[in-house]
Amino acid sequence: MTTEIPKQYDPAAAEARWFPFWEERGDFNADPPQLGEQHPKPPHVIMIPLPNVTGALHMGHALNGTLQDLLTRWRRMQGYEALWMPGTDHAGIATQSVVEKRMLEEEGKTRHDIGREALVERIWKWKDEYEARILSQLKRIGASCDWRRVRFTLDDVCSRAVRETFFKMFKDGLIFRGKRLVNWDTFLQTAVADDEVYEEDTDGHFWTFNYPVVDESGTTTGQRISFSTTRPETMLGDTAVCVHPTDERYLELIGKHVRIPVNGRVIPIIADALLADKTLGTGCVKVTPAHDPNDYACWTRNKEKLGEPINILNADGTLNANGGAWQGQDRLIAREAVVAEMEKLGHFEKVEDRKIPLKHSDRSKTPIEPYLSEQWFVKMDTLAQSAIDAANDGRVTFYPERYRQSYLSWLGEKRDWCISRQLWWGHRIPVWSKTFDVQDVFSLHQFKQAVEKHPQRHEFAVRVSDPDQGKMNVMVCLTNCDRPLEEFFEQLGLERDPDVLDTWFSSALWPHETLGWPNLEQNPPLNGKPDESGSGQNEVLSYFYPGSVLVTSRDIITLWVARMVLTGLYNMGDIPFRHVCIHPKIQDGFGQTMSKSKGNGVDPIELIEKYGCDGMRFTIASFAGETQDVRLPVGYECPHCQAVIPQEQQHLKFKPGKPKIKCFKCKKESQYATPNYIPDDGEPVARIVIERFEYGRNFCNKLWNAARFAMLNLEGYTPGAVDLSQLAIEDRWILSRLATVTDEVTSLLGIYKFDAATRSLRDFVWNEFCDWYLEMIKPRLRDEALKPTAQRVLVTVLDTTLRLLHPFAPFITEELWQRLREIAPERGLPEPATTEEAIIVAPWPSGLTGLRDNALESRFQRLQDLIIAVRNVRGTYNISPAISVAISVRCSDEIAQDLKQVQPQFELLAKTTLTEAGANVTRPSASASFSLGDADGYLPLEGLVDLKAEVERLKKEAEKLRGFIAGHEKKLTNQSFVDRAPPEVVQEVRGTLSGLQKQLTSVEEAVQQLS
Repeated sequence: MTTEIPKQYDPAAAEARWFPFWEERGDFNADPPQLGEQHPKPPHVIMIPLPNVTGALHMGHALNGTLQDLLTRWRRMQGYEALWMPGTDHAGIATQSVVEKRMLEEEGKTRHDIGREALVERIWKWKDEYEARILSQLKRIGASCDWRRVRFTLDDVCSRAVRETFFKMFKDGLIFRGKRLVNWDTFLQTAVADDEVYEEDTDGHFWTFNYPVVDESGTTTGQRISFSTTRPETMLGDTAVCVHPTDERYLELIGKHVRIPVNGRVIPIIADALLADKTLGTGCVKVTPAHDPNDYACWTRNKEKLGEPINILNADGTLNANGGAWQGQDRLIAREAVVAEMEKLGHFEKVEDRKIPLKHSDRSKTPIEPYLSEQWFVKMDTLAQSAIDAANDGRVTFYPERYRQSYLSWLGEKRDWCISRQLWWGHRIPVWSKTFDVQDVFSLHQFKQAVEKHPQRHEFAVRVSDPDQGKMNVMVCLTNCDRPLEEFFEQLGLERDPDVLDTWFSSALWPHETLGWPNLEQNPPLNGKPDESGSGQNEVLSYFYPGSVLVTSRDIITLWVARMVLTGLYNMGDIPFRHVCIHPKIQDGFGQTMSKSKGNGVDPIELIEKYGCDGMRFTIASFAGETQDVRLPVGYECPHCQAVIPQEQQHLKFKPGKPKIKCFKCKKESQYATPNYIPDDGEPVARIVIERFEYGRNFCNKLWNAARFAMLNLEGYTPGAVDLSQLAIEDRWILSRLATVTDEVTSLLGIYKFDAATRSLRDFVWNEFCDWYLEMIKPRLRDEALKPTAQRVLVTVLDTTLRLLHPFAPFITEELWQRLREIAPERGLPEPATTEEAIIVAPWPSGLTGLRDNALESRFQRLQDLIIAVRNVRGTYNISPAISVAISVRCSDEIAQDLKQVQPQFELLAKTTLTEAGANVTRPSASASFSLGDADGYLPLEGLVDLKAEVERLKKEAEKLRGFIAGHEKKLTNQSFVDRAPPEVVQEVRGTLSGLQKQLTSVEEAVQQLS
């Protein structure tokens, strides 16, 4: 490092230099206090919302990671032992789906072609590649995680916690296996959670059919009952038709039967007020409990009338033996065949085209089928109540508070949690089972004897089911799946359950499994190696649990947040975190969620390369307030003609592996980068442009230029004591403002209002420090007698400003800190002290409250308002900045006294002389005036402008403005334009009109003043 300061900030060089510097020094590391340590630091813990190893990070991850790093760096500077726990999620369904799709596209093979072990081996290779990429991306955004502690939800530490939790719940009777209706993904052939399903309107049909009514002998009576459906094939599994109990059309039919024409099954006509609505359609509905959630609920209320549900589907979406003549056909093909057969038999009435709200799997993007299947469940009644209590009594607090209701509403349903997935990638369910004949007492007795004699019997639990149809099932759950135990069960003829656990089951344990639970004797591994520093106890778990805050998006409040709370309470007896910070969602310019599949995803690394990491982070922090949706219009710069292609004019083409964009101007195509696609070398690439990120980059450039100016004016700097009472008024003002901003930012970060904290810092740095203070002290920096004190104050202000900015913009602040440290290694007020070796470990500014002077700040605000008003007058009348002007101010004597104290700044900042101030000041002739509420200013124009010519110029300007205004008003009164133009275009015209009207008012006032 050299004291020579480049004219421009180089983000890439700073990022490459300082991240390895911090990491090698161990600045990110967080450890429990040493035994006997006198004053241990308080812990601050953030658990990363673990990214899925399905691909690269996107803008949502960039936002989430920036906010977590900001909080971690801030708390670290405040003196906390700040742990940000990194890691990734195996993402069972998503990862297996991605690998299977690629294998099918590239090799034409399915998982069944290669087998379970081979598929899992392929997925592990995928995981290793993409986990490395994800962790690299996190480091590029400056993530100061404790990288020694990286966890993966399928590693040994997490796997042990998963097995222990399952075993504990199994023993406690909270886990059970049962047949329930679930959301079934026929492509992946697995159950998916309600939270992993989305609805999409799809073009479909609404068919109306009828069933003939039959008597007790099965003979048709001549009556028919009509119903409508969007899924005709499911009539093969109907067990009833249902009407409302008060529907007069069907009262005499309730209790009678109908025959399904396509398979001859006779089913009852039942009444159920919750299922049938007599005001809709025919008022009659078919009941298919195995393939519709509402029908399943009806079955639970009417089991004795409906009999057992009839499943007509195989796992792959084809019809099973209950499909009769259509067995083996895909359900969609069978749908057409059933419709044709009903029409042939004379029971088809009509069909309507409709938009059908069809549920889709968020993982495979294919339609969901309600499907009755055997699954593992967690009983949620007591677990959910414990998590509800934690939010109601304030142990867990949400920011913003309104998201607490989403959490409580979902938990309040207390629906049992389906935790099994029919996959090969994930935590395999640790249960072995065998079915015995009830009469085979000898075999069951032998089994029990073998279990009782096994030396490790304390590590497994046995559950025997009640006899059912001459059979009973024995299930054995293991807490530790060692091979000898597995072989023992295999010898007894038990088979291991083929399913794996829902990914959310393992990630629900994230806050305590990552810290080594259930191992209470030893700290978890560091860098993959056993941590030998422990004292026979897991100090990491006891010190860092519970955590401090979870930073996440609203869409996983139910999937993840609630489940972490209930498992934390269950396993640890305590909440996993005290605060939940819900941040905004980033959308494109049309309000759509950014995603790879839509082609509107943005790779944060590309933004870093264009705007710098600090620029990206500062901009992103400015988004993160209580408004939960942030729109980012995405443009691309055409590599052929350099035109910026706005989002509304982009014509995207999707080709396998090579997404293309067509320029609206030159009509040429080029590749464009997406989070999961890196363009080929040598081919033209359209680079992303998001104008809102200029905000952060421009701020960083402003900071760099201001700091460079300050450091270039520190020649001859000597540290020394400063008498604060003798400081110049501008020094006392900037120190007061610095103290005020420090208190504001500290308070705002404490309640997670990142946007407000960012604005406060930007306004201080850009406006007060750069535009005002640096200008004020220039004369003193050129005066050898005044320079030492001015330099000492300047160094202190710059030092504190960099500390405040470090969590938001870590790289530029470290770069400037190191350069300032070379020039002024000792600094501070009132007594200088040696600074820290790196800003990342420098203390957060505190103890500045005594420097606050609200009266002085108000005085300077008035000075700033006056100077801005004078500058506006100069601009209105084209008065050169080089010409000195006079100003008089009519105000109270108190204000007049304040103005006289800062009188020298008028000449310095606005080339203006304050000639008179007080209550008796009168307006001079031919003068411009302005009002500031409690003061009126007058600026004589005689001799400064040609009054007559200026009046004429202003009148012409007013006439021109009236013409523009008339044109915009005409456009807005054209109803065709208002109705047909895009809303944003209409709004832009309205905004322009408002601006023109304000300009006209200003010009007309100027004409009146000069006349």
